[in-house]
Amino acid sequence: MPNDTPDPLYYLRNFERALAWLAERYADLLDDAERAFLDDFARLPEASRALLTRMVMRKGTLFRTGRLVYREIGCPLAAARPLVAAGWVDANALLTLDELFDLSTRVELLACFRGELAGAKSARKQEWLALLRDSHADARPYSEWHAQADEQVLRVSVAPLCERLRLMFFGNLQQDWSEFVLADLGVYQYEPVAFAASSRAFQKRGDIDIYLALHACSDTLGELETLAATGNDPTTETLFDALLSAVDEISTENAWLAMRREKLFYRIGYCAERHRRWDTATAIYARCAWPGARHRRIRALELAGRVQEALTLALQAASLPESEEESQRVARMLPRLQRQTGVSARSVRSAPQASRDRRAAVSADAHAVPRSMLTLARPIEAASVEYVVLDHLREQDAPVYYVENALISSLCGLLCWEPVFAALPGAFFHPFQRGPADLHAPDFYTKRAAMFDACLAQLDDETGNRYRETILRHFESKAGRQSPFVFWGLMTRELLDLALDCLPAAHLKLFCARLLRDVRANRSGLPDLIRFWPRERRYELIEVKGPGDRLQDNQVRWLAYCVQHGIPVRVLDVRWADSVDGESDDNMARAPEAIA
Repeated sequence: MPNDTPDPLYYLRNFERALAWLAERYADLLDDAERAFLDDFARLPEASRALLTRMVMRKGTLFRTGRLVYREIGCPLAAARPLVAAGWVDANALLTLDELFDLSTRVELLACFRGELAGAKSARKQEWLALLRDSHADARPYSEWHAQADEQVLRVSVAPLCERLRLMFFGNLQQDWSEFVLADLGVYQYEPVAFAASSRAFQKRGDIDIYLALHACSDTLGELETLAATGNDPTTETLFDALLSAVDEISTENAWLAMRREKLFYRIGYCAERHRRWDTATAIYARCAWPGARHRRIRALELAGRVQEALTLALQAASLPESEEESQRVARMLPRLQRQTGVSARSVRSAPQASRDRRAAVSADAHAVPRSMLTLARPIEAASVEYVVLDHLREQDAPVYYVENALISSLCGLLCWEPVFAALPGAFFHPFQRGPADLHAPDFYTKRAAMFDACLAQLDDETGNRYRETILRHFESKAGRQSPFVFWGLMTRELLDLALDCLPAAHLKLFCARLLRDVRANRSGLPDLIRFWPRERRYELIEVKGPGDRLQDNQVRWLAYCVQHGIPVRVLDVRWADSVDGESDDNMARAPEAIA
């Protein structure tokens, strides 16, 4: 009979699977210490391997033996002895006062510092720490801090090495070993990907060092972002200079690491803006290739008082915009910059006619979106305005669903499943990825253009069967698997059938083409509701705006796109029946401005 009893050492088996994966795929990048760890770990007693794995999978590097009680391991001190002998664990670790506080309860600290804390028993732990820090600057073994303690503190000396192995396995430091457990329990299901050697996250050992250097710079940036939130500090310019110098020293030929570096530059520039250091921000954006850096630079130039430079750069962007988003933002900036420089709009009409026509078309299409007002009774209980409208519009022969960005994204993801999960270099590094690592990279679509085009060509089939069969097949065979496009919690067979019956293939192709062209910018902004008329095999998209709510830029772009291509869409402004006249009139007055 099969044994259904869960393996109490499941976490050890998972860790050993990860180590075997690394030994197979990264043998050429391991140094002597890492190779020795892989070899020596396998020779340790099982209890010792389990104890180290438990500690490695937990937060921090310091552990009290009294808190390492696991039935399958037994005595933690006995299990730790081979680890201590290997130099991987320190059983007599010196603890600073701060580390002691992290490991101790209030009761234990009061017992340890009874005399010194006698007059401050009700204070917070942080206040105790500040009170004691000057008189307890030396690090000591745990037994000297707690003379009566009957346990020891273990420090995992090999933790940095294990962190590096975790990075090599996942290709990032956001995921941890719990991914194995969640997958084993069926909480998450992942698409199997055929990994080639070129699919590794790191091709050279130096790539790992570069990732860690970028990660350290990101941590430093986090400190600057905290300072921006709490108020400006005179030392921030020095911090910015040091951070930029550190990033400048990082050079890589690895495409996805280079992309991370550019994104880091963009974040640094944005942080400089938050600190109102406009010249610093403009200098950073000038060297940054991350999408959106140019229009951020224009804004920073304007705020720095360098308006003529801002206008010149804005005209360049208007002539050859990098994206719809930039075109939209620059079109809004130009009139203001022209006023500030005293330049008339007529005198700067040097931009190519095609660019001007494109901006004019987006503006005209946005204004052409059908828009109406709906007055409803204010709900007695708190409810989102979208669901209030849904309940009002829903009819037996015309069902309405709140789908926002999920339906179109899911249909696209189901149709194009294979290209999304193609094992291209820089896309998939390990078995626990929700989607490709380069999903938001500027070249995501172009690298897979032939595969995506083949999928979208199914929508040209006049019989309408090929794309339906593909979507339905993936809906059944891939059910529940992680995807950056498919929202399994929303997608039911009923909704899927309605969508396939009522959305023309030509419209679905238009949706997919725009979404895939720029996933980062276009995966959001779609209308809130979809209404179907199954008997007539038609549909309508509805963007709901409650009192005082305005259309966002990405929503305006999607609405304009729909109007341009004859996709049925409208904006529904909602006001409550018990609102004062001034409130509803104000909403009416703001709506056209929001579209503009």
